[in-house]
Amino acid sequence: MIKKILVSQPKPSSDKSPYYDIARKYDVELVFRQFIKVEGLSAKEFRQEKVNIPDFTAVVFTARGAIDHFFRLCEEMRITVPVTMKYFCTSETIANYLQKYIVYRKRKIFFSPTGRLIDLIPSMQKHKGEKYLMAVSDVNNGADAALLSENKIDVTPAVMYRTVSNDFGADEAFDYDMLIFFSPQGIESLLKNFPDFKQGDMAIAAFGASTAKSVVDAGLRLDVEAPNPKAPSMTSALDQYLAQVNGTKA
Repeated sequence: MIKKILVSQPKPSSDKSPYYDIARKYDVELVFRQFIKVEGLSAKEFRQEKVNIPDFTAVVFTARGAIDHFFRLCEEMRITVPVTMKYFCTSETIANYLQKYIVYRKRKIFFSPTGRLIDLIPSMQKHKGEKYLMAVSDVNNGADAALLSENKIDVTPAVMYRTVSNDFGADEAFDYDMLIFFSPQGIESLLKNFPDFKQGDMAIAAFGASTAKSVVDAGLRLDVEAPNPKAPSMTSALDQYLAQVNGTKA
């Protein structure tokens, strides 16, 4: 029985989040607590990469945070992003987040139907003439950019933000029945904060293939993986898992 879940993401800004629907449906407590936090590079730090944003005609985003830091750096460096810029996102959720910065309906925006970068490639190959900029964090391993390059896509990765461990306090309770992770760095932070961590009956969910691999590589049991053919989002995968484990309230 799952009663308390730690979701390693910021608390949703809207009470209409599907996470809250799940909490009511299965009578579970959700705690939003990030294992990692993101810090943006300063304009001075970014310039050291010698990447000139106006040289590019398309941007690739694999996370909403990447969108925030791309537009923040553009503002700090007084770069006007042209209306002709094309945006390629690894999920519809990430694509929709662009509305925070641009008029969505007036831009050319593409997203993967599965949440996987490899399934975004067909859309990118239809625009082979573009020069792609990929906004990444300092801990990226280059695999995503390599995958695009292997498929003859002209892409340049650019570090725009860094991730650091968000440490737990010595007196902070860790009494969860389930942990949900969204990046390999979250797994690293878990093991850093709790070097003697024993999973036991605690369920672990992972979003994305690289996160799932990190769970397994750490010797932990992976109970839920999203996206999958039956659940394109973490909330839909969580809904299905809790239906099996908890059942719905009478």
